[in-house]
This record gives sequence, C-alpha cells and structure tokens, in this order.
Amino acid sequence: MRSILYTFIALLCVQTIGAQSLDADGLFGDLRARHIGPALMSGRVTDITGHPSKSRILYVGAAGGGVWRTNDGGITFEPLFDDHPQSIGAVAVDPQQPDQVLWVGTGEIWTRNSVSVGKGLYKSTDGGRNWKLMGLEDSERISSIQINPENPDEIYVGVLGALWGDSEVRGVYKTTDGGQNWKKILYTDPTTGCSDLSMHPEDPNTLYASMWEFRRTAWSFNSGGYNSALYKSTDGGENWAKIHNGFPEGKLGRIAVAIAPSNPDILYAVIESEKDKDKGLYRSDDGGQSWEQLNNDFELTVRPFYFSRIVVDPTNPDKVCKAGLSGSISEDGGKTFRQIGSGVHADVHDFWFDPNDSDHMFLACDGGVYRSYDGGNSWEICRDLPLTQFYHVTVDMQEPFKVYGGLQDNGSWVGPSASVGGVEARDWQEVGYGDGFRVYPHPSDPNICYSEMQGAQYIWRVDLEKQQSKTIKPYPVEGDPKLRFNWNTPITTSQFAPDRLYVGSQFVHLSNDQGETWTKISPDLTTNDPAKQNQEESGGLSKDNSGAENHCTIFTIAESPLDENLLWVGTDDGQVQLTTDGGQNWSNVTANLPDLPPNTWVYHIEPSSFDPAVAYAVFDGHTQNDRSTYVYKTEDSGQSWQSIATPEIEGFARSIQEDFVNPGLLYLGTEMGLYITLDGGQNWTKFTNNMPAVAVHHVTLHPRDHSLVMGTHGRGAIIIDDVRPLRQYWSKRCISLSRRRLSSRNSPVSAARPRTVSSWAATPVRRPSLPTS
Repeated sequence: MRSILYTFIALLCVQTIGAQSLDADGLFGDLRARHIGPALMSGRVTDITGHPSKSRILYVGAAGGGVWRTNDGGITFEPLFDDHPQSIGAVAVDPQQPDQVLWVGTGEIWTRNSVSVGKGLYKSTDGGRNWKLMGLEDSERISSIQINPENPDEIYVGVLGALWGDSEVRGVYKTTDGGQNWKKILYTDPTTGCSDLSMHPEDPNTLYASMWEFRRTAWSFNSGGYNSALYKSTDGGENWAKIHNGFPEGKLGRIAVAIAPSNPDILYAVIESEKDKDKGLYRSDDGGQSWEQLNNDFELTVRPFYFSRIVVDPTNPDKVCKAGLSGSISEDGGKTFRQIGSGVHADVHDFWFDPNDSDHMFLACDGGVYRSYDGGNSWEICRDLPLTQFYHVTVDMQEPFKVYGGLQDNGSWVGPSASVGGVEARDWQEVGYGDGFRVYPHPSDPNICYSEMQGAQYIWRVDLEKQQSKTIKPYPVEGDPKLRFNWNTPITTSQFAPDRLYVGSQFVHLSNDQGETWTKISPDLTTNDPAKQNQEESGGLSKDNSGAENHCTIFTIAESPLDENLLWVGTDDGQVQLTTDGGQNWSNVTANLPDLPPNTWVYHIEPSSFDPAVAYAVFDGHTQNDRSTYVYKTEDSGQSWQSIATPEIEGFARSIQEDFVNPGLLYLGTEMGLYITLDGGQNWTKFTNNMPAVAVHHVTLHPRDHSLVMGTHGRGAIIIDDVRPLRQYWSKRCISLSRRRLSSRNSPVSAARPRTVSSWAATPVRRPSLPTS
C-alpha cells in the first residue's frame, strides 16, 4: 500500500512541479561527475599540431574527446575544451602568438558511420582557458585552418560540411579581421566539401584546396564524383584553377594534399579514382603544374574516407608519412614505403614532426597518441589520454560494482567503478576484440558476462575467472533468410531468468541456457526494404563493405522490469514493436508517434519501473541529416505518445533512463552531453559539473548504489556517484508546491527558496520494491 501511495504522490508531483525551471547551479549544486577512464587503450585522435618553437607543447584534437594539451612532450595532458562540442576536425596555433591564440574547428572529418558532429569554429586568446565561437556554426565538419604567418588576422578555413545531407556551408572560407566576418571563396555544390587545405609556407597567397564529393546514409556510403578536384590559388583565394595535369581521368574521390615545407615546389597528393591502377600517391615538382604517379600500394589507397592525410618532414622533402591501416613512411620521395615501427595501434590518422628535430615524431590513431625518437622506427604510447569511445555500458551488483562496455576499435572491457587511489588502467579486464559494443554481466554469476564484436561477427560468453570464452552467436536455421545484424547488435539479459539472453538481427532470438541454444520469437520486425540492403555496393569509388552499413535491423531490445512477457523492440529503420505475450504476437505502434519523420532510427527504449504501460523512447534522425531531439513517452503501451523534448536540449538523443524512485526524474544522454529533468520532461537542465559536452551514448542507473553511469563516446565512463540528492530535491520541491496548491486561498503558503542538492542530507528515500539485477 505504501508503494502504491508513494507512486501516486510521485505522479501528482510531476504534474505539480509544472514549469518550475531552475538553472544548473540552483539545481545541481555540488553534485559532480567522476571520470573512471579507461585510459589504457585511449581512443581515436583526429588531428595533432605542435607549438612552432616549443616542441614539448602539443595539441591533440580527438574524434569525440575534445582538445588536449601536453606541456611535457606527451607525458601528461590536460583538457582545454570541455564546455564545447567534443568532436574535433582541426586545431591550429597562431604563428605569431602561439602561447595565447589557438583555433579549433569542430566536427570530425574521418567520416566513418559513428562520427559525431561539430558546431563551428572557436578561438582562444588566453592559451585555451576561454573560448569564443567565431562563426561557421552550421559547418558540421571543419577539415583545416590555415593562418597567414605574416598577418594572423587573415585565416582560411576548409569546411567539409554535412556528412548525411546537402548543405550550402561547404568549401573554403576566408576572414581578414580575425574571424569577425567570413567570405566563402571556393564552393562547388551542396554535396561537395573541402577535405584538405594547404598554404605555401613562403607565400601565404598560394593555397591548395581539395574538394570532395561524398554522401553517407545509414545503409551506404558514396565517395567520389565529377565534382571532386584539386584547386590552386595564387591570389589569396580570389581565383582558383584545377591542377589536374597527370591526374586520372573520370570521377575522383577524396584527395589528400601536402606541401614539402623545405621545398614548397614539391607537392604530394593521394588520389582516389575510378580505376584501381590509377589510385595512389602522386608527386609534383613544379607547384602542381604537372603530376606523376609514384606508388599505389594498398596501404596508400585503403579506405580514403578514413585515411586521407599526408605529412612531409619539415627538413627533408623526400620523407613522407601517409595515414592508413598501419601507417607508412617513405624516405625516397614516395617511390617506396615501409610500414611504421611496431607496437602502434591500427588506423593511423595524422603525424606531426618536431620542427627542431624531425626524428622526434608523434602520430594519432584509433588508439590515441604515440611518439617516436628515431624517425618512426619505434614508438611508445602516450598513456594519459582517456579518450575511450563507449557505445554502451552496464553494471553488476558486486561491491564496488563493475562497469561493462564496448569501445570503438578497442574491444570490450570490465572495470571497477571505484578503487583505492582511483581506478587505474591495470584495473580493467578485456572481454572482447575489434569494435566492442554491448557487454552484459550474468545476473547471478559474477564470473560470467556476454560481449560482442562488430556486426555480431562474434558473440561470446566469457568466463572472467578462467579467462575463457565461447562463441554463442545465433545462426539461421533451415528456411531462414540471411540474418542481418546491426554493426551495434543489441543483446540483453533478463532479470526474471538469469540464464536468459536476447539478441536482435531482423528477428528477436531468445536463449534460456546462456546462448547454448536459440529460439526465434519474432517475425522480421523491420521494414525489410531491399533498397537499403545493398551493402556490397557501398563505398563509391572504393568499395567498403565492412558491415557498418548493415540496415533494416533491430537496434534495441528492452524487457519490462515488471512483466517478463512484455518486450519492446526498436529498429534502425524506425519501427517500434511490442509483444505482451513473450513473442507470440507483436504490435507495430510506430504510426502512433506524432511528428516523427518516417524511418527515424529507434535508438533506445526504456520501459518504466512503475507501470508496465509506460515506456520512453528516443529516436536519432542525424543519419537523415535531421539533428532534432526526439524523446517520447507512452502511458498506454504505445497506443499514444507524447513528446517530452524541449528547446533546452541540445543534440540528438541516444539514451534515456528513468529513475528507480521518482518517476519524474529522468536522465537523457544526447550528442552534446547529459540532461536531467525533475518534472517528467517539462523542463530539462544540462548537467555540467565536471561533465564535458561529450556524446553520451548510453545511460544506466545502479539500483543499489544510486549511481548514474554514462558511456560516453570520447571521454570514457563517467559516474555521478549518488543521485539521491536529486530525488530529495524533487521530493521536497514537489511537496512544497503540492502544499501550496492544496492550501486554503485565504492562507497561501509562501514559496520556499530553492535549495541546492548540497543542502539536503543524503538519507534514504523510500521507494517501491524493485528488481536488483
């Protein structure tokens, strides 16, 4: 009876609070986030640049983890950009005021399926302590920033632009007043952006710009077209001319370009073309008037959308570094290449040479930053960069509880939520390989967990104590079509049956024996659109069927904590499906969602812990070039839905978590950070206390320890250790407002001054009985 009464009061409070909006300081007080890494394997770095005279100072731009600086040559790093979008395309240092003036272009340019988005160009005039947005807000991805060394107010910016749709904000932009005003000086069309921009080191009026025609959808990628080209300007961008003498005929794709600093007449370009024999490294010895193909090794031509950077030694024009799967170095002007030294994580994206000693090098890759002191023959990792990109996190019931999750190109891991002296790299245990995604602990056996590798290439049951694993992936049975697994395949356990496991392809697969045997419990729950299932043709001029574009697949599976027969399913092609009888019958409730564009990706569904008819759903439209926030709630099992997204929320949503005690307290992970509401979604407030503006891919709540755990795509796992102050604030606030509402008109209750969470004692709050798995 008490739990029923509490729930009734809680629901009344959601209505009572209404539009009582508070700022973040007033709401969160001293409540802070805590970062636990891991930093052992770091994460994807997109751009590196150094101080022009102090070689121990280096700036690192991360794919999803912001901008970092080292003052000691890579031993330690500090973040500089936490309040702003964490997806970085380019970092530049002012050549005249390198200790004060920095520029950051946001939006990653290595355009894989999981890249985040940017929000323009930023400038700092105090060494990175404060930043100002200088424009190009709709650029989405900035590829290059070139500063005139003779006049730092004159700056050129290469804008790659939108990945998922047309955009007029593309090409090359110029400012002559330090960023106050911008002029577009090179533009082709809404599908073609500037992927590379270089400035002659001795003549700042001479520029080289690579224009790239490209488009990604949720189910395909296309690189190349007749609009891709390499241009040169000799008058500061007033006029441009193609410099294709010696280039391949026909369509071109992405083109990387670099100037040899010690001999600027020497240029290098890596070209993606229609014919494989024409792809590869080209060199010009006359400033681009003519070109000669020198090399088309696989390492030079592989995956141009992901590896398109050439860097030339500042003192030796014949030493060239090319990004790639392993990275490669030429010391004979590009005629031959060798793989870089051993011990480096795969997928290299950038290099930087110490201008005072070119044997001293750094490289950026999917595993962070490495340094070399012998010209790239041997390397060591810089270990202080916690840039891991989680796709998903879960927790167990050990003490302290453990955090489980999968990382982009860095496997799957388990680590403690707390440790004496802080969580260290050595505390983490690997439980999977490749791109790791969902990892779930067995609900009752602390030695068992389940993990997966991209596209369900493998799904494992892992014995943590024995350090053994067994493949348990479901396979098609006779009469089944080929199974379609998403790159980020959904798996989940059950709190009702500890050995139960669900996996989604286009079907829901159920195992009641830890994956030993499987039963298909649904029909195809997707649209099964054949036009979106031609992944073998994906890639454009360079075919790339990795599985990342698999589509018409199930993406989220959620079992109700109140009814084991009630199962929600969401698909990447926009279908919301529900069964109330354990999979015997399914209802498609997609049509009941108001104001939702067709086929919008169902990213997460959260069944309520208070009412089996209540669920929350978040939808992600960015793969349709729609960056709106879609968050919905149903109170009648999907027969009707209400949007609970408000203008305060920035970024498309990826995950939502209902509080286990107060139904009006919700936690929302978006591409730009964490948002919290106390009133069921009428008002949202961004949480920023030690919390960067990072993409939050998944949010979960620990039922015993009251800890909110976030899997971020760029800053690792982040924990708010105890959310009970928010619950108490919510309770005390709504009680005060309820009394005011119910009091006599002749005796109004004065509104109490809102208190911060730090002023409430963290005493237990009575809550309904809940499952603990």
